[in-house]
Amino acid sequence: MIGLTALDVSSPASYAVAAALPGLDALIPLVPSESAIIALGVATAGSADPRIAVLIALAACGAFVGDNVCYLLGRRFGPAISRRVFAGERGARRHAWARRSLDRYGVRIIIGCRFIPGGRTAVTLTCGLVGYSRRRFMAATACSGAIWACYAFAVGRLGGKLFEDEPWAGLVLALGAALVISAAVELARRAWQRWRAAPAGAAGPAQGPGGQGRGRALGAKVGHHGEVVRRPHAVNGGVAGQPRRLDAAPAVLGQPDQDVVDS
Repeated sequence: MIGLTALDVSSPASYAVAAALPGLDALIPLVPSESAIIALGVATAGSADPRIAVLIALAACGAFVGDNVCYLLGRRFGPAISRRVFAGERGARRHAWARRSLDRYGVRIIIGCRFIPGGRTAVTLTCGLVGYSRRRFMAATACSGAIWACYAFAVGRLGGKLFEDEPWAGLVLALGAALVISAAVELARRAWQRWRAAPAGAAGPAQGPGGQGRGRALGAKVGHHGEVVRRPHAVNGGVAGQPRRLDAAPAVLGQPDQDVVDS
């Protein structure tokens, strides 16, 4: 395993890690690309070398390449990729979530999915599967890669600055901070989904099969004080030789409806 001392700004290993791991992470989510970029930030925390910008740019480029490879795989091998990556009930839920999010948020979810656990691969593959605009996808992933690389490097440098004499402690702190941020993003996403679904669920019991309230289906109207006023209905209309007459049903709240029948 490469130590923090080997991830110096002058080490070729640093540049290889910065370019390779963010790209592999898109295809193999278990690759710890964010941890690696945070470690680079910790290792270079005490340096102001301008080559640090090269490391950040390589990380952003690696993330961009990985995202676009996923897009091409989804576009070229759609059914096979879908069966393999989105297999099982859990995979089907991830795929359904990615499609809904893409339809609703578009570019914003492509940028934000990198910060959602398990969201990056699902969204980028789904973009290829549904034939999302290649130009818009490339612009969104370029933006997300740059934001993510700067964020991961900044978290690492912050931890390294706080523990300059103990870089491993700084790394643990930075990784913990990144974990807390990811958890907060996921909790916020779930809370937002519940909040969006709440109004529809609350109106459920009052809805009929056609999506309208029961009172509307029965032709009822609501009075000024909230009482239900039913429209007049015909009685005695089925007796031969008698005229059809309208009798209004009671409009008093709490009084049962009664048909007025002629004797």
